[in-house]
Amino acid sequence: MNLPQRLPASRLLGVIVAILLAMTAVAISSTVVALDSLSNARSRSVDQIEPAGRRVNELNRALLDQETGVRGFVLTSQDDFLTPYLDGQKAETETAASLRELVGDVNGRVSRIEVLARQWRSEYAEPTVAGVKQSGGGAAGDIERGKVLFDQLRAEVSALRTDIGGFARQAREDLDEVAKIVLWLVIGMGVLLVVAICGLSVLLHRLLVAPLANLAAHTRQVASGDFEHEIDADGPLETVMLGEDVNAMRRRIVQELEALDQRSAELQRSNAELEQFAYVASHDLQEPLRKVASFCQLLQRRYGGQLDERADQYIDFAVDGAKRMQGLINDLLAFSRVGRITRERTMIDLDELVSQVVENFSDRVEETGATIVVGDLPSVRGEATLLSAVFQNLISNALKFRGSSAPEITIGAERDGEVWKFSVRDNGIGIEPEYSDRIFVIFQRLHPKDAYPGTGIGLAMCRKIVEYHGGTIWLKTDVDSGTQFEFTLPVAAEDLVEVTA
Repeated sequence: MNLPQRLPASRLLGVIVAILLAMTAVAISSTVVALDSLSNARSRSVDQIEPAGRRVNELNRALLDQETGVRGFVLTSQDDFLTPYLDGQKAETETAASLRELVGDVNGRVSRIEVLARQWRSEYAEPTVAGVKQSGGGAAGDIERGKVLFDQLRAEVSALRTDIGGFARQAREDLDEVAKIVLWLVIGMGVLLVVAICGLSVLLHRLLVAPLANLAAHTRQVASGDFEHEIDADGPLETVMLGEDVNAMRRRIVQELEALDQRSAELQRSNAELEQFAYVASHDLQEPLRKVASFCQLLQRRYGGQLDERADQYIDFAVDGAKRMQGLINDLLAFSRVGRITRERTMIDLDELVSQVVENFSDRVEETGATIVVGDLPSVRGEATLLSAVFQNLISNALKFRGSSAPEITIGAERDGEVWKFSVRDNGIGIEPEYSDRIFVIFQRLHPKDAYPGTGIGLAMCRKIVEYHGGTIWLKTDVDSGTQFEFTLPVAAEDLVEVTA
């Protein structure tokens, strides 16, 4: 593994960002310089060369005005014709100054034009005007000399116009050249950006994405159950460290699994011992207990009333204790079998199941004058014997812990997402909210056994059966009177598919 791959990812990213920033700075600086040159070329063309061309035309017009004014004054001897001559001189001076500000002396042509104009005025225009004024009309200076000088002026102005036209062409060429440079810079920046993005993508893929993908593949292999697979991570330092951490976690999981296998073996042995105990309890212990109960009952029938009152009381205690011991052992066996002895789960019509349970309580219902109302109940997947025990225990408690009036029991169910929520409510003596958790603990009783018979296993059995089926059971504590138990059972997969469809 080479050195750059061992560098921290933060440092690699810092180097990449620094390179990108440097490239961006160079590109931006070059573009700014090119745009500045483009702006200067445009400014020279638009703000200097073009106005200079117009100033040449104005200068030519000023000279022509002077020549026209002198000619008109010679022909008419009227001073009004000297106005263009005088205005033309002023315009000539201003235009020449403006030309110098815009484009300079243009190869000395502006100065030569000024010299020729002064020479034309001194050698021809001013003597001619003075002669006309002196003679009163008709007199003129050396016309031929004036024509030669003015032709030289025209030629110089034409040359000035040609020079400025050359400046304009050169400015347009410069402008086009700078525009091309800017265009190539923009294209170059675009190409550079594409290359930088592609290079950065490849670099990030090799330095970050590929090592992370490799680490993820190793991790998935371990997660699939191959805990002996060694994770070999490469790439930046953070990725290597993450691989080492995952490897350490894998080794810890292997150690925990080995410990778990040991505990599982111990648990299997313990379960086997418990099953053996259950067998003994159901056979070896039951037989002597039945003998004790039978002989105590025989003793009660044969000698009942023949002994004193205390002896009869002792016999009654012995018979009652034997019966309760038998009930307790049977209940414990039933409790231990929940979830341990599993049977195939089938679809159970709870309407039919609860009807059968209610039918089994027909004698007690008639004895107590109870009313049991059963709403529409769904079909669920589970073990019928166990679910029957849940409703049997809840209905038995409702009949047992009744109040002064006849028991009224209501059983219902409603759909709540992916579970069915069942409720069994009665108008009995109720349970205080602070006992809502205690009542589901095995052997926990809220009343003396003389007041209400039972072993204290019923509700613990209900919770174990409901949780075995994937649900929960609880006491509803916000009822006005009586008792209401609620529990949930999962909606069968067949019903979920129907709803989805």
